[in-house]
Amino acid sequence: MDSITILNSFHTFTKSLPNYHPFTTTTTTTTRLRVSLSSSNDAVSSNNKDALLLLQLNKASSNSAMEQLDIERGVCIPFRKYSPQSVRNKVLESRGAVLSLMSRGVEIVWKLGFYWSTLTYDFLVGRDEEVVPYRARQLRNLLCDLGPSFIKAGQVLANRPDIIREDYMNELCILQDDVPSFPNDIAFRIIEEELGQPLEAVFSKISSETIAAASLGQVYRATLRSTGEDVAIKVQRPGIEPLIYRDLFLFRTLASFLNGISIQKLGCNAELIVDEFGEKLLEELDYTLEARNLEDFLENFKNDPTVKIPLAYKQLSGPRVLVMEWIDGIRCTNPKAIKEAGIDLDGFLTIGVSAALRQLLEFGLFHGDPHPGNIFAMRDGRIAYVDFGNVAVLSQQNKQILIDAVVHAVNEDYAEMANDFTRLGFLTPGTDVTPIIPALEAIWQNSAGKGLSDFNFRSVTGKFNQLVYNYPIRIPERFSLVIRSLLTQEGICFTLKPDFKFLEVAYPYVAKRLLTDPNPALRERLIQVLFKDGLFQWKRLENLIVLAKENVAKMSSNPALQVQNGKSQRDLKVERKLDLTDTIKDGARLFLVDEGIRRQLLLALTEDSKLHIEELVDVYRLVEDQIDIPSVAVEVVRDFPTVVRDALLSWSESVLSDR
Repeated sequence: MDSITILNSFHTFTKSLPNYHPFTTTTTTTTRLRVSLSSSNDAVSSNNKDALLLLQLNKASSNSAMEQLDIERGVCIPFRKYSPQSVRNKVLESRGAVLSLMSRGVEIVWKLGFYWSTLTYDFLVGRDEEVVPYRARQLRNLLCDLGPSFIKAGQVLANRPDIIREDYMNELCILQDDVPSFPNDIAFRIIEEELGQPLEAVFSKISSETIAAASLGQVYRATLRSTGEDVAIKVQRPGIEPLIYRDLFLFRTLASFLNGISIQKLGCNAELIVDEFGEKLLEELDYTLEARNLEDFLENFKNDPTVKIPLAYKQLSGPRVLVMEWIDGIRCTNPKAIKEAGIDLDGFLTIGVSAALRQLLEFGLFHGDPHPGNIFAMRDGRIAYVDFGNVAVLSQQNKQILIDAVVHAVNEDYAEMANDFTRLGFLTPGTDVTPIIPALEAIWQNSAGKGLSDFNFRSVTGKFNQLVYNYPIRIPERFSLVIRSLLTQEGICFTLKPDFKFLEVAYPYVAKRLLTDPNPALRERLIQVLFKDGLFQWKRLENLIVLAKENVAKMSSNPALQVQNGKSQRDLKVERKLDLTDTIKDGARLFLVDEGIRRQLLLALTEDSKLHIEELVDVYRLVEDQIDIPSVAVEVVRDFPTVVRDALLSWSESVLSDR
């Protein structure tokens, strides 16, 4: 038996060993019915690939725009509520469908056409700029008159600088908080229909006025008769579903005529934008999905004592009614009350920023509408979220690309940052990114050049909006939600504390993630951060450690981490030290397995023809109070057989590739 045959046999045998894992990223599903797609940057299990193949085979009749959405996002929903065909079938199967569509179409065309004619007249007489505030307000009122679908469309446009100009966006933001309510008697009748029993049998008390009103429903406060607990009842607007389906059908029909213009201006067809909108809208229309979103957020934050997620009473809920735990906190719409309650603002804002970043970069499931009315400050320092109808999912691939973008920004690699835009779906594949690179460089350097203390997302977003307006960039729905989420929460921070430094909290969190996250893929990003032009950045490593320690210190000293509700500290995920155990283990594995990394690290210690012992000692001094050396040694020894196996496997692969 020759040496090559032996190596092939060894390679096959090693891969068959229990718990074998190549040194690549693995992906888990974030929540039920959310399946990560495979790509060159996102390895998935064979089961997920098989499921994806079956789904793609069964989607032969579905629209190409929907297929593009799944591929672009790296996430598919096997049992989606929305598809162009299902909307078409739902609308056309009803009696008098054609007459209803014609009547609604005439109404929409008449009202929007009249509004468009006023804009045209303003332009022709040269007063289009001076009447912008009035026309923007007129547009908001028009969308309210046209009903829930258009109110929701206005809310979406309020976050789409690639579609509408900024002054109109600011006016449409009012639609997120100020929507007329519908009569109580109708709302109470819907609740009774869903419960199958009189209100008095379930609730001993219910508010006579709405607590909040939105485009799709409104909220009441009530007390459960059985337990005396206070609850919030969210009830859907009457007869809204057929109206939504009808409008979506009309939207998509119109979009099919606008594809050419949309592709020219945004780099994608208009149907894709409507499909993104329709998918989110129909998800929000089903309150059973919102109840499941609540369960997912509860699971994600179950060991985090700084975040409060309300419990859903699923036995009292249905597609049109959702009963959930009442949050006894202070809305962030009332900053004066928060300050008067004596809440530690620094602590509250720190946990708010950290919770938002965990949703984006750790869970991949995030609150898509965190406006001040949906966020509460609890009197014990915790942050609470409500209204989980609008949530979004980031795949493992998207999360990694976002972190790549941060790494490229740190390394000032603007060409790769432009390519990240293509990978995230902002640009269509094959788009020439050369003209965009100087614009990105100007935006980032002008903003970051001010320093961490003066940096804010709103100024960056304003400049990015101009970039979007000048280039064929489309902001995918999920990332418009990401941008809105960050901007809104930064706005809340500035409202509560004008001198609050958002990035001074965000940077330490990202640093800690790079240094301690269990995902090996982030170690690769860490290597990219620590090397620039082939040279090891000792100062950058020291800064990362200092920032990461700062994050741990801020979070562990928060008042919300005191023992709550009888829970001991052992039951809560409280980080008192910077746990670098996994990082050290992976570093040892990388050193043994990856020849390129081994060479780079050895060069880092001998750069400029000298041993960098002093820098190494400085790094050790930063972490010596954070690391339990004996326990780390035990972990490394325990993992040693796996490291040796990976090293042998790497060696065998290199020999085979040479042959």
